[in-house]
Amino acid sequence: MPERVALYLQDAHDLREDLDCVRYAEERGFEAVWQAESRLVRDAIVPMAAYATVTDRIKIGSAVINNWTRNIGLLAATFLTLDDLAQDRIICGIGAWWDPLARNVGIERRKPLQAMRETVEVLRRLLNMERVTYHGEFVNVEGIELDVIHGRRSPRNVPIMIGATGDKMMELTGEIADGVVLNYCVTPEANDKSLELLEKGARRVGKTLDDIDRPQLVVCSVDMDHDKAIDTTRELLTQYLAQQPHIAKASGVSEDVVAEIQSILGWPATKEQIQKAKHLVPERLIYEITASGTPDEARAKVDEYRKHGCTCPILYPVGGDVCLLVDAFAR
Repeated sequence: MPERVALYLQDAHDLREDLDCVRYAEERGFEAVWQAESRLVRDAIVPMAAYATVTDRIKIGSAVINNWTRNIGLLAATFLTLDDLAQDRIICGIGAWWDPLARNVGIERRKPLQAMRETVEVLRRLLNMERVTYHGEFVNVEGIELDVIHGRRSPRNVPIMIGATGDKMMELTGEIADGVVLNYCVTPEANDKSLELLEKGARRVGKTLDDIDRPQLVVCSVDMDHDKAIDTTRELLTQYLAQQPHIAKASGVSEDVVAEIQSILGWPATKEQIQKAKHLVPERLIYEITASGTPDEARAKVDEYRKHGCTCPILYPVGGDVCLLVDAFAR
């Protein structure tokens, strides 16, 4: 079997250019394209729909939407609609979001494990075309179902994957989800603990680790000029370490370095602030938690993630020539 590989798109490129990138990835044998929804940049759903209309085979996933800002009925209807566009090619990647962004837009992320459990359970039942009554702490619905009059009434084949970072969420993922979207900006070795937690959760419901798909986001800056690729990644890490504390924690970066970067960057960060702070990102960190450099260097690092449990690397081109990255990993 050929090795699985996928593409991750966020906001680094013009959206119309992304359509060409997705078509090219499909031509070159990529299994899937995943659309980000993290900062207040692009939502995931509009690009996913666009990708669905210009492709025929490639799978299309969200990486990841959050479970706080769309009510459960709208969430299910959204993925039913996407499945209408690309039958059996849609993947729902969902996560618990993060502070301070959630807090800054008025969302109180309390009891994230319970909230995720309720979301996944009801979403799965609705996509199975069931009539659902459910009274939980976060999800309360009375006799609802997806109201399909003109179209397929059959259950929808939409895998639900949780973007988990914390230990408890990772264990819950093994129990309730079809798979996990492993995070970026961690070392390959950090996956070992995640696999243990996924397996622990899976065993509670009679599953094994092999029943849990494990695609992983991997920051991947590829350029024939090694130094240029490294510098591009440094700029990305500068922003992520300052604005997404859960990633900084998972990366093992010292709190002092994060605090110093945060003292320079505003929200949203400007290009000038990123340039001013990027020297604070240790170069060793770039090599430890990303696949950056020449195509050969990037491939070697991605192989390390595969050896530590990643079933399908989701390559995040932080800038530059996306086609070069696709060619470097084409099947």
